[in-house]
Amino acid sequence: MTRSTIRPNMVITVLCGTLTSMVVIGFARLAYGIILPSMRADLGLSYQQAGILGTITALCYVCFVLSGGLAAARWGARASVLFGLGIVVLGFAGLTLASSFWLIALLMGLLGFGTAFAFAPMVTLLATWFPEKRGLVIGYMSSGVGIGTLSAGLLVPALLDLFGDQGWRASWGLFGAVALSATLLIALFVRNPPQAASGVSGKLSAAEKWRVYRNPRVLIVASTYGIIGLGYIVQTIFMVSFMVESGHGEVVAGRLMAMSGLLSVATGPVWGGLSDHWGRGNALAISIALVVGAMALPLFAQTLPVFFFHFLIMGLSINGLFAMIQTSATDQVAPRYIPIAFSFATLFFAIGQFFGPAIAGWLIGSTGNFTSAFGFTVAVLSAGFGLTLLIRRFPRELAVAEPQPAADMGSAS
Repeated sequence: MTRSTIRPNMVITVLCGTLTSMVVIGFARLAYGIILPSMRADLGLSYQQAGILGTITALCYVCFVLSGGLAAARWGARASVLFGLGIVVLGFAGLTLASSFWLIALLMGLLGFGTAFAFAPMVTLLATWFPEKRGLVIGYMSSGVGIGTLSAGLLVPALLDLFGDQGWRASWGLFGAVALSATLLIALFVRNPPQAASGVSGKLSAAEKWRVYRNPRVLIVASTYGIIGLGYIVQTIFMVSFMVESGHGEVVAGRLMAMSGLLSVATGPVWGGLSDHWGRGNALAISIALVVGAMALPLFAQTLPVFFFHFLIMGLSINGLFAMIQTSATDQVAPRYIPIAFSFATLFFAIGQFFGPAIAGWLIGSTGNFTSAFGFTVAVLSAGFGLTLLIRRFPRELAVAEPQPAADMGSAS
C-alpha cells in the first residue's frame, strides 16, 4: 500500500467518498426499495421473499464489516475500498441477467459483502485526512446517499417506462456502470493517509482491539448506529410499497423519493458542518427527533400529503443523522483506531439492517398491513433518541487514546 504525508486535494478526495457512498449505499442498498415493486411483480416474489433478499444483503454486510475495517487498518483503506467496489460491480452485473431466486439471493449477498469492504474504510480515510473538518467531509460523503436515492428515484421509473417489465434489470446494469466508473476514479486519485504518529505498525493486537470494542462510549455510539440502521432500512425497502398499496402510483412514489434524495444531498454537509461548530450530540439529537416524527406520520393517515411530508422531513434530516453518528464513531478514538472503531460501529448498523427487513416483512405478512412494521420502527428509533442524549454528555477527551511508546513509559517510571 502507498502512504503519503502530503494531504491530497480535499475536493477530489471527498468526491471519491461521495461516489463510494452513492454506489454502495444509494444504489446497492437503498435503490432496492425503489426497484422492488417491479422486480417482485416480474419474478413473482412474495413480500416475505423480498424481505429475505434484503436480509441476505444485510447478513453479508454483518459477517464481513469487521473484516473490512481490519483490512483497512492493515493494508490501507484504498485497497479495501477498491476491492469492495469491484465486488459490488460484479453483483450489479449479475442482477441484470439472473432470474432464479437463489441466484439473485447470492448476487444480493455480493452487494452486502462488497459494501462491507468499501464504505467504512472510505469514511475512515476521510476522517483521518481531514480531522479538523471531520463532520463536513463525512457530511459530503453522506450526501452521496441522497444523490443515489435521487438518481434511482428518477432513473428507475424512466427505465421502467422505456423497457417495461425488464426496466428493473436495466436499472441494475446502469448502477454497475456507475460503480465501475467510481472504482477507476478512486484507483487514480485516492491515497492512504500516513501512519499514526506513534509509529506502530498497522497490525493491531487483540488487546488493542478489545480496548476499542469494550469502551462504553464506543458501545453507546455503535448501539445508536444500529438502531438507525434498523429503522432506516425498513423505510427504504417498504415505504414505496406502502404508498403503492395505499393507492398511489409508482411514479408518484418515485418522485417523492427523488425529492427526499435531492434535499438530503445538501443537508448532509449542512448538518455535518453545523455539528463541527455546535457540537455533535446537539445536532444528532435534533436530527433523530425529526426522523422519528417523519416515520410516525404515515401511521395516522396514508394520504398523499402525509407521504409528501414524510419524505420532506426525511430528506431534511436523515443524511445529517447518518453524517453525525458516523462522525461520532470516529471522534471517540485516536486515528490509529478509527478503522476498527468505525467498522465495529458499522457492525451494529449492519445487524440492525439485517433484522429490520426480516422483522418488517414478517409483520407485514402476519398483519396484512404496513402500519405494524412502521409502528415497530418508530418505537426502535425513539430508543435511539434516548441514546443520543447520552452522546450529548460525552467529554471531549478521546475514549481510546494512542498507546504510549515504550521509551516514554520507561522514562516516566
